[in-house]
Amino acid sequence: MSRSLKKGPYVDQRLIKKITGKKPDGKTAIKTWSRKSEIAPEMVGFTFSVHNGKEFISVAITEEMVGHKLGEFSPTRKFVRHGGKIQKELEQKAKEAEMAAKTEAKTPSK
Repeated sequence: MSRSLKKGPYVDQRLIKKITGKKPDGKTAIKTWSRKSEIAPEMVGFTFSVHNGKEFISVAITEEMVGHKLGEFSPTRKFVRHGGKIQKELEQKAKEAEMAAKTEAKTPSK
């Protein structure tokens, strides 16, 4: 559910305080736990370290990100892969075929 137009977008006041008076250099990251905070136009050019529950993910803010939330760019779950034993076998065969193709390309033909 979106926020009402009367209230406006939610931007954490501590984040606004941290970026006021600073120039966006892109090198120093501003640490934040506020994943629900929306990205404002004033934040463009800054780099934020957004906490995902375990670690901080660096997010460089661009024009296209304005209006989205900081948490959208810091995933909280790590995708491993689908499948089980059969999938492992298929990946192993593909890896072997790739290695064979590399060795054929390295050896000069007469």
